Amino acid sequence: MVTLIKNARVLTMEGTREKPEPKNVLIREGKISSVSTKESKADQVIDAKGQLLLPGFIDAHCHLGMWEDAIGFEGADGNEMTDPVTPSLRAIDAINPMDRTFEDARSGGVTSVATGPGSANCIGGTFALIKTEGKRVDEMLIKEPIAMKMAFGENPKRVYSEQKKTPTTRMAIASQIRSTLYKAKDYQQKKRSSEPPAFDLEMESLLPVLEKKMPLKAHVHRVDDIFTAIRIAKEFGVLLTLDHVTEGHLVVDELVREKLDCIVGPSFGERSKFELKNKSYATAAILNNAGIRVAIMTDHPVIPIEHLNMCAQYAVRAGMDHYEALKAITIYPAQILGVAGRVGSIKKGKDADLVLWDGDPLNINSHVLFTMIDGEIVYKADDF
Repeated sequence: MVTLIKNARVLTMEGTREKPEPKNVLIREGKISSVSTKESKADQVIDAKGQLLLPGFIDAHCHLGMWEDAIGFEGADGNEMTDPVTPSLRAIDAINPMDRTFEDARSGGVTSVATGPGSANCIGGTFALIKTEGKRVDEMLIKEPIAMKMAFGENPKRVYSEQKKTPTTRMAIASQIRSTLYKAKDYQQKKRSSEPPAFDLEMESLLPVLEKKMPLKAHVHRVDDIFTAIRIAKEFGVLLTLDHVTEGHLVVDELVREKLDCIVGPSFGERSKFELKNKSYATAAILNNAGIRVAIMTDHPVIPIEHLNMCAQYAVRAGMDHYEALKAITIYPAQILGVAGRVGSIKKGKDADLVLWDGDPLNINSHVLFTMIDGEIVYKADDF
């Protein structure tokens, strides 16, 4: 199947600074074949009528399909609150792609998400990067596992103090993580010996972290938790992304020095716990303006997935450059998650995950006209 999108104003998100240019996008077998001013023959021609075409948005941290919409316990599968260390848990075993929030994602131009366990446990299991269209999660995967979740601060403290078991302090959270990583390191060394140990699923799940094949994905809000996560990552020589980073703007110089990527949010909503007391829409702007690569996230269902563009809009209002804010929900998350070769921009050879807008995507009054994933239209506005 060959599809041509003609008469579009295209933002490829490939440049450092870019203005929409009239282009035609040719798609073959779900991949972008060309981006040019030429009009090629195609089985299907879509006239964009001068509207704005962007790559699909990417949410670098959410829980889509893990907490189902309009349902309680029966649809809550993101936190296994029985053991603070559960590295063998995999998001793909809990994602329900039939949940209606996937349709919400497509209607908001979100075509890819990193979704995974919540923050109840010190080590919670692996995230998966998936497309937002499909009936079977195995066929929606872009990359799995994408990262190993670990959480610091109030959430593990609250969950396990209520159960009157460790960890109830930040010291114990760090100790649990360290102890587990040391066990995994020992397991790794013994596997290389002449007498390898018995198979251990928990330890096997952590080997890609120790081998730098995937990062630790650290739930950190407060400054002290941010630096504890960095300290542990350095001790074990592993990769790390900082997620939430609510107080990152208070230590921006230190974070610049560390050269770590930051996945910022959710900045919208109430300050529901103490560690959010310094929450600000300006965090993403301050970090990005200092040269840190920033992705903006919803933490869905905290902020509904279809409002990822609204999160970026608020960052712009707080001082983030408009184009950088668009990059923070397209190419930057793709780069941070290690999949920029497939998604995040409009370029020959990449997946044809494209969204046509009737205006600036960071204007609350703009609408998605259609969303395309792998070259197929998966959402279309009634008036398009």
